[in-house]
Amino acid sequence: MTIKCIAIDDEPLAIVKIVSFIDRLPLLSLCKTFNKSHNALKYIEKEETGLIFLDIEIYNMSGIDFLTAINKQIPVVFTTAYSQYALKGYEFDVIDYLLKPISFERFALAAKKAAQRISEKSKQSENKNDFIFVKSGYQHRKVMLNEIVYIEGMRDFRCIVTCNENILTPCTFKSLEEILPQNIFVSVHKSYMISLSKIDSVEKYRIRINKTLIPVSESYRDKFFDKLEL
Repeated sequence: MTIKCIAIDDEPLAIVKIVSFIDRLPLLSLCKTFNKSHNALKYIEKEETGLIFLDIEIYNMSGIDFLTAINKQIPVVFTTAYSQYALKGYEFDVIDYLLKPISFERFALAAKKAAQRISEKSKQSENKNDFIFVKSGYQHRKVMLNEIVYIEGMRDFRCIVTCNENILTPCTFKSLEEILPQNIFVSVHKSYMISLSKIDSVEKYRIRINKTLIPVSESYRDKFFDKLEL
């Protein structure tokens, strides 16, 4: 398993050191470095990211604010010169807290911990039940995964379109992504999540499922086509 990672730090020398450490670890693959948090936020919205090495004291946005702004669950390792944020790190369930100056041995240990966490989470996803429960009205409805065709966003609700009925739920796409197996369900548009097994055909940037055409927006295309291995 190779973990795609990014590093965020506004100190050039710190970035150089982290890059050199990552290059020495076969289990890590560095995709990009950033000295501004908002640029990193834009990147992870579009690109698959398995791990983030994050400085806490960054000029334009603190690491804490960055974690609050992320709308995905991505493992994080703090890299910082300040020890007073350790408690915050636990609150955000970060993988590790590395105090500068960071030794290669300590960095490698954090990477190993990240790999273990990611592996455990992957196994949990594989062993999930074949159903989920979602809130709908005053009920919590049981929905079989193999019956879900696609999910459409409708203002304050998501419409889960199944083989037999449509179920309205206030669940957000983010919360649905966390409980649905990622090897089966994928977001293709800010308003659509589809079941890969229900696709009849892909026509350029549109997915046909039965008689429904679902758009694949530009920001989701790479991830979607990677899932299809096209």
